[in-house]
Amino acid sequence: ITGKLAWSLLQYCKAKNFALPAFNCTSTSTCNSVLEAAAKIGMPAYIQFSEGGSCFFAGKGLPNDKGKLQASILGACAGAQYVRHVAGAYGIPVLTHSDHCAKKLLPW
Repeated sequence: ITGKLAWSLLQYCKAKNFALPAFNCTSTSTCNSVLEAAAKIGMPAYIQFSEGGSCFFAGKGLPNDKGKLQASILGACAGAQYVRHVAGAYGIPVLTHSDHCAKKLLPW
């Protein structure tokens, strides 16, 4: 989910005084595990991609130079696209974020 619907979900959580935990994912396997578990208990899934986790998602053998972070950026984009493509099959709302991939680390 994106935009106003995602924001509404977060506001609902706040109003009802509960947290929606975000799970740091490093591969399609960890993404699938989070999605499967959330679907099994009937709750939304929140998947996050950190700098290191995103690098791992793309492949630790790829260049990830300080100041450029090529693999981290590629992995975060690939992970978000992967989740976007498979999320609908699980029948639950799914959010992704990369706020752990801090702006100060990005080259733009």
